[in-house]
Amino acid sequence: MGEFNRYDLVVIGSGPGGQKAAIAAAKLGKRVAVVERGTQLGGVCVNTGTIPSKTLREAVLYLTGMNQRELYGASYRVKADITPADLLARTHHVITRENEVVRSQLLRNRVDTFVGMGSFIDPYTIAVDDPAHGERITIEANKIVIAVGTSPRRPSGVEFDGYRVLDSDSILDLKFIPTSMVVVGAGVIGIEYASMFAALGAKVTVIEKRPTMLDFCDREVVEALMYHLRDQAVTFRFGEEVTEVAVGQRGTVTTLESGKRIPAEAVMYSAGRVGLTEPLNLEAAGLEADARNRIFVDDNYQTKVDHIYAVGDVIGFPALAATSMDQGRIAAYHAFGEPTSTLTSLQPIGIYSIPEVSYVGATEADLTKDAIPYEVGVSRYRELARGQLAGDSSGVLKLLVSTDDLKVLGVHIFGTSATELVHIGQAVMGCGGTVEYLVDAVFNYPTMSEAYKVAALDVMNKIRALRNFE
Repeated sequence: MGEFNRYDLVVIGSGPGGQKAAIAAAKLGKRVAVVERGTQLGGVCVNTGTIPSKTLREAVLYLTGMNQRELYGASYRVKADITPADLLARTHHVITRENEVVRSQLLRNRVDTFVGMGSFIDPYTIAVDDPAHGERITIEANKIVIAVGTSPRRPSGVEFDGYRVLDSDSILDLKFIPTSMVVVGAGVIGIEYASMFAALGAKVTVIEKRPTMLDFCDREVVEALMYHLRDQAVTFRFGEEVTEVAVGQRGTVTTLESGKRIPAEAVMYSAGRVGLTEPLNLEAAGLEADARNRIFVDDNYQTKVDHIYAVGDVIGFPALAATSMDQGRIAAYHAFGEPTSTLTSLQPIGIYSIPEVSYVGATEADLTKDAIPYEVGVSRYRELARGQLAGDSSGVLKLLVSTDDLKVLGVHIFGTSATELVHIGQAVMGCGGTVEYLVDAVFNYPTMSEAYKVAALDVMNKIRALRNFE
């Protein structure tokens, strides 16, 4: 084997985590290769997950005219009959563009791309099998980053036909827009799709075996989201398990353990995801995966084999494109001895339901559990001029502020642009700022960002009342 196939770093997977690991190492002057099993670069994020689902959401919001209904009446629509072609045209356009962006980034940074399924021969050698051409090549690496991602978990005994019974991959090849739908699993993906189809006018039933949903979020925000979705004819069935999904000519019937039977035109499963580690032959590298095919790593994303790292969805929570990108960068820096610092405690979480949910920092439950005294400041979108302009009267921004030193401890937002707005709070917290900054700063008017000023004034008034009493 010549020098030609020897690299400083080999990355398996070209999703957000793998991509950023490869680019970071290339910027450090290293010789880098990416192994990607499909011809489409960008992984699940670009091809079946983050980007397509958010594009679909934008198409739904635009075509239904949902955001304008408060202003122009409940029957307002941009397009009367919305077809899958309407929704998916925009999605395919964006995917193609994003594929090109990833490809040109890798090319520009002289990263070699090998198409095929990567697997370990030994801890330093990777075989790449390209079934399309019946070829196998081997490459050697000093350092390796595993960024293979996940695929939707498909429970046994459920017949996924890609027409009536779908998972989060096959939903992007939707053949018809159902008027009724069952969503199994109230995780982030389940709730995002449930709210999209509810916006399209479908009667959606969400089935979740746990007694609650989105436990990592602020309770008040989750309750607001549920209230909003119920208003859109979404039914929630908590503490229920699916025993059978029957498919017939005219639709599906989902049977629950409690005996309930729910007819619907389509069923979508979002029952968790499993790591794509099976083809990797991890044993040859001295590694193993857990029951959900995930790989355990330390704080530097290092596996128990020192020169092998793992990043992204394959290592588990939070399994977001944003966090995966940062993990990839940090893993590459650590592998080559480059100093890093990361604000892991301040990673924002964004949920692209309709309306959006986003937060950063601690929840009220966290602070209460740790006996940290705090006060809450609230701003309601309906009291903001921009909230009225945008036709969002249900949105809310919550600031959690320490009563001891006025530091901002958490920001929780429900409503239009929540995923954008959260970064203002994140910046203040990351710089160790107090709520006084938000009280004194001048915000553009009218904007959604002004919600911070309103919430900051609210919380300061409460803290002032407390201090006056003392």
